[in-house]
Amino acid sequence: MVTALQKELPQTEQCPRLTAADRCDACGARAYMKVILPFGELLFCAHHANEHRVKLAESAVEIIDETHLVG
Repeated sequence: MVTALQKELPQTEQCPRLTAADRCDACGARAYMKVILPFGELLFCAHHANEHRVKLAESAVEIIDETHLVG
């Protein structure tokens, strides 16, 4: 079984994959997590990423998690 942490790709603070233009699909706030699913992708703010993290990890193909950048 692959865990959510194993699905995440290495990140660097100098080169984030998400920008201020990326918005949460749930509320419209800045997105800090991108979840790639077999049928498409979803973007989440840190709040909604944390709320749905466990369930999303069950079906995600890839998770790009930049919630550590929230400051």
